[in-house]
Amino acid sequence: MTSAQVDEGQDGHKVAVAADAGTAGEGYQRALGARQIQMIAIGGAIGTGLFLGAGKAIAKAGPSLVLAYAIAGLVIFFIMRALGELLMYRPVSGSFSEYAREFIGPFAGFVTGWTYWLFWVVTGITEVTAAAQYMTFWFEIPQWVSALIFTIILYGVNLISVKLFGELEFWFSMVKVTAIVGMILICAGILTLGFSDAGDTASVTHLWADGGFFPHGIKGTLMTLQIVMFAFLAVELVGVTAGESKDPKTVLPKAINTVPWRIAVFYIGALIMILSVVPWTEFQPGVSPFVAAFQKMGLGIGAGIVNFVVLTAALSSCNSGMYSTGRMLRDLALNGQGAQFFTRLTRSGTPLIGTTFSAALMLVGVWINYQWPGDAFTYVVSFATISGMWAWIMILICQIRYRGLADRGVLPQSAFRAPGAPFTSVFALAFIGVVIVMMGIDKDTRISLYCAPLWAVILGVSYLVLKARDPENKAFAKN
Repeated sequence: MTSAQVDEGQDGHKVAVAADAGTAGEGYQRALGARQIQMIAIGGAIGTGLFLGAGKAIAKAGPSLVLAYAIAGLVIFFIMRALGELLMYRPVSGSFSEYAREFIGPFAGFVTGWTYWLFWVVTGITEVTAAAQYMTFWFEIPQWVSALIFTIILYGVNLISVKLFGELEFWFSMVKVTAIVGMILICAGILTLGFSDAGDTASVTHLWADGGFFPHGIKGTLMTLQIVMFAFLAVELVGVTAGESKDPKTVLPKAINTVPWRIAVFYIGALIMILSVVPWTEFQPGVSPFVAAFQKMGLGIGAGIVNFVVLTAALSSCNSGMYSTGRMLRDLALNGQGAQFFTRLTRSGTPLIGTTFSAALMLVGVWINYQWPGDAFTYVVSFATISGMWAWIMILICQIRYRGLADRGVLPQSAFRAPGAPFTSVFALAFIGVVIVMMGIDKDTRISLYCAPLWAVILGVSYLVLKARDPENKAFAKN
């Protein structure tokens, strides 16, 4: 039987039974507490996209980047509330692929599960490689050695227990949060008290005085949307933890409802402070705005601090990748859309084969990056953004479908309804559409749109082969 038992609804729609447990037959342990879920949710919204990618975005958009983050943050909140509504209807570890399978069809679930798995494998490859590069700041050791050590450690953590994964992610997130809060407080002190080398020139007028709020026009701001959305990728990871949360119906809504203030403080607040202390014209692409700000302040230890924080962010992302890939492969296998050996769990309830397979691919990716660090690898990495956004698209479409069925009485109403839906979900879909158009216009990100059809063909052929081999498999039956 698949990971979710089903029954026929009033209009033939297959609905989940035992929505209360959600993972009663999956074998996972509910070991993630409220403290860990909250920090996983916070950490998912803070990554290298903010610590490093914001430098390029500032150079493109100037102070108007603050507005881009605010609008994108609102869209992310709509996405998370849509996910929350689905999670409270049926909290399952398979999350996005489970909902796509139920509300759209088996092929949608197949594509979503494998695409989200690929997203985290690619992200894990880039992040563990980046972490190895950051280590060279302090130690003269071969990059592949650090990458190997980090991968083995995180792999071991994810196999020992989900509780250990959650604890490690808690402290990773704590480092990132502390760094941003510390930066905001330092900048606030400079603006009010005038200390440090930046004290004489620091002023909120930098937000509009150096070429205006839109120094490169509206187009410049629009062209940063893909960078902004990339920074928010992984915020949906909290949905994957649903099957292993101690009290999902209490913890998950609280974690999702913190999205607005997380974005307001960690993104908008931090950027306003940094751009007030350092004029936007002094930031350069490829240079962390946090490092640039510390240098402007005359704080020599800033580079080392930021390097440690970015190292933490990279390891956090890789840790999350190890966690989610194993569960996505197991969900696919439980639903007959992946190899059955991926269903195997350790005694502590972690997906042994799925996590091992994904970790092995991450090691292969590190080797490829070591051997051929040129454009081909960069092109593969660029696919991460579009594949990550696919999960958001599926969440929104599934929420619209679910809301329609729930309003007609076919399915039970969720205890955590998304406000303004389905209109907010439609708006979020339209916004993602604009981002994809911008990615097509920008030559640096256009390659990701070329990769997407190729991946779609691979999945389509694979699906047809699996279906032909086992035509009686209910995993390929239409809802």
